[in-house]
Amino acid sequence: MKALESLIQSRRFEYAITALIIINAITLGLETSAAVMASYGHLLKVIDHAVLTVFVFELLLRFMVYRTSFFRDPWRVFDFFVVAVALLPATGNLSVLRALRILRVLRLVSIIPSLRRVVSGLVSALPGMGSIVLLLGLVFYVFSVMATQMYGHTDPEKFGTLAASAYTLFEVMTMDSWSTGTVRPIMEAHPWAWTFFLPFIVATSFAVLNLFIGIIVNAMQVEAEAMMQQERSDDQAELLKEIRALRAEVRALRREDAGA
Repeated sequence: MKALESLIQSRRFEYAITALIIINAITLGLETSAAVMASYGHLLKVIDHAVLTVFVFELLLRFMVYRTSFFRDPWRVFDFFVVAVALLPATGNLSVLRALRILRVLRLVSIIPSLRRVVSGLVSALPGMGSIVLLLGLVFYVFSVMATQMYGHTDPEKFGTLAASAYTLFEVMTMDSWSTGTVRPIMEAHPWAWTFFLPFIVATSFAVLNLFIGIIVNAMQVEAEAMMQQERSDDQAELLKEIRALRAEVRALRREDAGA
């Protein structure tokens, strides 16, 4: 079992699985081309089934090694889910599941350490992002109510209802033709409308969204520091293990010299 654990944790094994994921991503992309499928459809399906078989065998090996602790690691659970989706029958009403085969490409996230750090940083940033989302929602609600009351009669299509105003303001926040498409037509009837839209853009596009970036960057830094600390701890544990082994060898040599 130790040999099997060493195998699935080896660099070569990870590189082989990574290569298969990339190959599978390419074949799934080629399947979207009718011309390619007409010429090489059978070959692509054979490759897809072969890669899926390898993935299932890999998960079985990991389950044999980790057993009940297999599902304690969220990354292993993620891999299990992605592969399990591909095993579901994709016929009849479930034919939509064929499109979910591309989820196998996301296994690169669990294989490549740098991608795992990015995702872990995003997940750890979710609590802080929730507060920002709440703040952004309050800002949108206040400005949407104001826009509906002030500009609803001028442009009913964009500001006639609260929902329409919220959607229009979302377009303004993304800077999607906000000037020529929204603000300037309103300014023809309300010359001072810029005093409403400019503070909204500053409050959302520049201030609140930058808070998102700051929280994500900070979370990623914390995650990177935690992983570096874990690596140092692992190195120290390995060094301590080697020192203890050397001490045991020295004691054994001393006993042999004393016996001689």
